[in-house]
Amino acid sequence: MASRRVLSGLRAVRQPPPPLLLLLLLLGPWAVAGHAGKYSREKNEPAPPSKREPAAEFRMEKLNQLWEKAQRLNLPPLKLSDLHTDLKIQERDEFKWKKLKAEGLDEDGEEEAKLVRSLSVILAKYGLDGRKDSRVVSSNFVDHGPDDESLEDPRLEKLWHKAKTSGKFSSEELDKLWRELQHHKEKVQEYHALLETLRGPGESHENAIGPVDLSGVQAEALASRHAELKDRLRSIGQGFDRLRRVSHQGYGAETEFMEPRVLDLWDMAKSANFTEKELESFREELKHFEVKIEKHNHYQKQLEISHQKLKHVESFGDQEHIARNKERYAMLEEKTKELGYKVKKHTQDLSSRISRARHNEL
Repeated sequence: MASRRVLSGLRAVRQPPPPLLLLLLLLGPWAVAGHAGKYSREKNEPAPPSKREPAAEFRMEKLNQLWEKAQRLNLPPLKLSDLHTDLKIQERDEFKWKKLKAEGLDEDGEEEAKLVRSLSVILAKYGLDGRKDSRVVSSNFVDHGPDDESLEDPRLEKLWHKAKTSGKFSSEELDKLWRELQHHKEKVQEYHALLETLRGPGESHENAIGPVDLSGVQAEALASRHAELKDRLRSIGQGFDRLRRVSHQGYGAETEFMEPRVLDLWDMAKSANFTEKELESFREELKHFEVKIEKHNHYQKQLEISHQKLKHVESFGDQEHIARNKERYAMLEEKTKELGYKVKKHTQDLSSRISRARHNEL
């Protein structure tokens, strides 16, 4: 009888444990921690934030690399904002070209060549091409006023000096003239950058616009290489003639635009093949466009002020003030980029309409 009880006890010991108990034994402490209930540390402590990579600024990797390089170079905020606009336009055009190529509509490769040239101009314009003598084109906003900047062209310096000493200009008109002179300098620099991309390695610089004389440039020869050069050269010539006239005579009552880019477009539109009705419509559109540019200029100035204030606050180490100023700076930076893109795109659209009207008359 006793032996039967011993055997039955052994059988009970040898029976396999229930499945759930076996699973808990195999998983060990992890399973217990997972079922610890609502009072466990894991349930009551917030989970650490996930480490997500910041979103890329551009969809194209090569443009992201240029953007990161510009940030490493510590370009001023307004230069960075202008660069961001140019890269956004470049990205838009490159995606358009990829669509054209997929549809077989760029067989001669001319559109692709335009993209290569425009990117080369951007590299030279912001000193990203690795050349030590690259000149960064100034922003449309004058950081410290006319007295602290050079026009880099004796002819422009002469016009500026004549206007300042003539007594024909109010303070506001002198500011307007200075912006026009700066804008003209930028156009010449961009022209040189574009010319460099079209010039073969063995060619001379005889087509370059020197600071002393523009008249020797053969527009007809340049036009055979690319229509854009001809348009830019025409704009530069018209712009200088106008600046020379204004510096001698002052601003007349008929001047209705203040922004240099709008003045350029209006001068080109008047010489294009527009009907009287089309020209009047274009004039009204330019008025709205100038308001858009003024809004962009306002945000540019606010961004520069915010940048200076942020640097001042950072030197004191007040974390609360630093955080607030960084937040405001980021908001202004984003708004400036957004408006800059809209202005640049609108400028291109208006310029294209003028070019089409000019080519229709040929």
